[in-house]
Amino acid sequence: MSDTAAARDDNPAGEKHSELLDCCGGLNNVDYSKMDLTLMEGLLKHTNFHDSSFCVAVVAIIFNPFFWNVVARWEHRTRTLSSLFGSPYLACYCMGFAIILLNVYRSHCVTVAMKAQARWDVMDRTDVFYAGVALIVLGTVLVVGSFLALGFTGTFLGDYFGILMDEKVTGFPFNITENPMYWGSTANYLGLALIGASPVGLVLTAIVAVAYKLAIQFEGPFTELIYQERSQRRKHE
Repeated sequence: MSDTAAARDDNPAGEKHSELLDCCGGLNNVDYSKMDLTLMEGLLKHTNFHDSSFCVAVVAIIFNPFFWNVVARWEHRTRTLSSLFGSPYLACYCMGFAIILLNVYRSHCVTVAMKAQARWDVMDRTDVFYAGVALIVLGTVLVVGSFLALGFTGTFLGDYFGILMDEKVTGFPFNITENPMYWGSTANYLGLALIGASPVGLVLTAIVAVAYKLAIQFEGPFTELIYQERSQRRKHE
């Protein structure tokens, strides 16, 4: 029997094989008209983007990582703060306390913005409340665990002041996420938004996450460069 006849026997009805879907078309194959955007529409509807407290909170969220990255890189390049305070440790401690105060003010601004805007009935449920509590517990564990693992200078950019750690920290919570301080803080803000049934809190949490993500993109490679420079100096010694 010829190959052609064998093929006809395998498909006696003469049915055509269905064409394979283009699995590599990505989002081009998504029918956006069938997406349920009810929750997103409700979130935007219950958020007043022109409220002054919301705008202040957004500025505080964006300013904080911008401030400590700019100042820390300036210190790494010039050692001005270390010279001014007479010690890189004292300069780092002052920088750390400034960051703590800025973060306290940011949290205050977020809380004020949440209280200034209406709660959302969709979020005002017991299960959502307890999910928020769980997130705050998780976030606090990540933040505190990160601080204990790194110490004060390790947490507050001591690398930029020339205070380098002997080796990379890989224990808890860094074995869970590479940036536990940032994502723990984000979890705290998300938990606070869920507990308060606050749609504006969700929006501000998203802005916090984006701000931290951008900060990581700047800090990660630069910190690696600092330690690479130390390794090169040790090779030449």
